[in-house]
Amino acid sequence: MKSQMIREAVGATVPGKVDKRGRVGTGHRPWAVNRESRSIIERSGIMLLPACLILSFAAATPGASQTFEVPANRSAAQILPANLIAGPHYRVRDKVVSYGYMHHFTVDSDFGVFEVTGNGALRKLLREISAIAGLKKIEGGEAYLKAVGYAAKAPVRLAKSLITDPVDTITGIPEGIFTIFGNVGRSITMKHDPSEDSKLKQILFVSSWKRDYAYKFGVDVYSSNKVLQKQLNKVGWAAAVGGLTVSAVTAAAGGAAAVAAFKNIRLADQMNQVLKAEPPPRIRIICEKKFAAMGIPDDLAKKYLDHPHFTPRHDLVIAENLSQLKGARGRDVFLNAILAARDEVSANFFMNTAETMRGYHETVSPITEITVVGGFTFAKTQKGSALLPFPLDHGVWSQKASQVIDYLKSNYRSPGFNGVIELWVAGTVSPLARQQLAIRGFTVVENVDRRVGFID
Repeated sequence: MKSQMIREAVGATVPGKVDKRGRVGTGHRPWAVNRESRSIIERSGIMLLPACLILSFAAATPGASQTFEVPANRSAAQILPANLIAGPHYRVRDKVVSYGYMHHFTVDSDFGVFEVTGNGALRKLLREISAIAGLKKIEGGEAYLKAVGYAAKAPVRLAKSLITDPVDTITGIPEGIFTIFGNVGRSITMKHDPSEDSKLKQILFVSSWKRDYAYKFGVDVYSSNKVLQKQLNKVGWAAAVGGLTVSAVTAAAGGAAAVAAFKNIRLADQMNQVLKAEPPPRIRIICEKKFAAMGIPDDLAKKYLDHPHFTPRHDLVIAENLSQLKGARGRDVFLNAILAARDEVSANFFMNTAETMRGYHETVSPITEITVVGGFTFAKTQKGSALLPFPLDHGVWSQKASQVIDYLKSNYRSPGFNGVIELWVAGTVSPLARQQLAIRGFTVVENVDRRVGFID
């Protein structure tokens, strides 16, 4: 029964069944999903949205008048440099599931099996695995054992559950980005808004110490990786109650901290310093001030900052990148549109979209106005072209892609628009996709994550 529901949801006609248009089903699928992707869909049980809401590059079977592509699973070696495929504590499985626009990775590690969606999410995970290894080394170190012993004698005791059952994170199935795209998958995600630390943690300053250690190891303190959170909770507890210091952590870890390389070092360092120094309530105030300076209504800013799937880190990165678009109209339109985020994956996607616009604004041409057409963000540029920021991993030319691209080409309107749409993607597109996009007046720029410097 579930398989039949999935077939209907993705556009398949069921053999022998008369559909709403009076057609007798033959089992033909107007657009197909590869087997592994379909398996993920079926495991999740999440239905797909109508095609008009799909931010495409979804798969399709070949048509009569055009050549279309069906996404195929890829090898990790096709996507990643050799030094990222395997490390001291992990190995990325060779089979990478492709949805036709995003990659879904499975990583075997000394600390468990992880699944993430997106190239950026993988880079983030690999840094986290390195940090987990370093933090675990601390547990057997003399400084940590002394801190634990001291904590046991402290007048204020911290519940053991904070170490063994971290409250910061809950894993789940992401819905948002795949609801938007018309597909679903599994990844690590947050289920609640971490903007408010628990009262217990506030009293004992655990959160403050966790931010220090996360910064030292080059990881996101608001990460949904519960293994990382458990280790950060341990050192945070030992520091808050037992006096464990950051210098002791660094020495015990033996320099295991992993620091990400960013293109825009200055901006990345500024934001990371704020994330280290400021608690979530203070980050909220900083974002509120930035939004107010942009002219974004208070009620919209509140809706965004209250959103359960944007962490304080997302909030700060998006607010800062939008604030860099000096003079651009429509930033409120963008903020309102990204309220559609349904999970961590989609929150990352929208954060990368904001980063792409900022990078274009600073390096190519100032952005003058942001609009949204059919769920896609468009940025009008001072030189007359339109930027379409779309941080996909790898796009193929499908029947649905053709339909959506033609729709966007026909429906994007702006005074002074010169007819050129610049599609900036985080990863790559297939040769056929590039060719067909060029025919339709789209200029493709690939690997903009390197050019812009995404903060994974």
